[in-house]
Amino acid sequence: MSRPVLRPFEEADLPAAAGLLAQRHRAHRKRHPLLPADYEDERLALAEVTAVWETEGASGAVLAEDGELTGYLLAAPKPAAMWGPNIWVEAAGHAVREPEHIRDLYGAAAAAWVDAGRTAHYVLVPDDAELVDAWFRLGFGAQHAHAIRPVPSYRVAPPRDLVVRRALRADIPVLAELDLELPRHQGRSPVFSAGELGTYEEAVADWEESIDDPDYATFVAVHNGQVVGSSIGCSLDRSSAHSGLAKPDNAGFLGFAAVLPSARGLGAGRALGEAVLQWSADTGYTSVVTDWRVTNLLSSRTWPRLGFRQTFHRLHRLIGY
Repeated sequence: MSRPVLRPFEEADLPAAAGLLAQRHRAHRKRHPLLPADYEDERLALAEVTAVWETEGASGAVLAEDGELTGYLLAAPKPAAMWGPNIWVEAAGHAVREPEHIRDLYGAAAAAWVDAGRTAHYVLVPDDAELVDAWFRLGFGAQHAHAIRPVPSYRVAPPRDLVVRRALRADIPVLAELDLELPRHQGRSPVFSAGELGTYEEAVADWEESIDDPDYATFVAVHNGQVVGSSIGCSLDRSSAHSGLAKPDNAGFLGFAAVLPSARGLGAGRALGEAVLQWSADTGYTSVVTDWRVTNLLSSRTWPRLGFRQTFHRLHRLIGY
């Protein structure tokens, strides 16, 4: 048997990479059958890998054994300043026969990224324990969760002292305050997110324009006559963060939820999540998707208790510290 060969990714590697990606996705769907079946087809997997390869600034590596491609890694930068001097390995950007080999591929590809000043590294990894472990042993840690669950088959009533209803135009002042509360919470310990915090006036203006948009279902939780929280449901098609292999067919999206600090512990967050789940079922969706920062102690406990199962891990590594 010849020694494995590591070399830069080339356009001619796309078909073989697509075959590896289709195999990985096929195994992933055994754990999460609600994920789209399309990408088990190598032709459609090829379109996903090609899209990554054609992204501006894309580069990576492949591993070949006895002339056969057995692993690949592709990454590209994102222009958004909030991610720092970044490079991203998206869901279609890597697949290996042996999880340990992702470490060799990263070692071969990452030097050029760091030499170019791209020191904030991100990767979307399916919930394969051995693959996640291999990335962890490259210095990556968990940052964000992507998750899915089927729509509910029965209705769940909110706690007796809460009322959950659709939002009204009269609710705009508190909806605007809740829009600011989530990034405030994410900026505190232990999340420490660097997300941008807008102004109350901007939030009010956004709600004045969008509250009647039929593509979004906004719910509020009311306690003792006061709105204390909100949640938003929509089609998953509205989310740019869930695409390709991570985008189930016919899915709703729990896109936002926040509760005022003074009202936490009443069960409002769970009730607001249940409202979006039921709306998704009533709308005719098959499943519901959401995501959260794993360092957010509230969401990382509430959404799994609502039945969401993690499908992809967004891992992160900051080089040089």
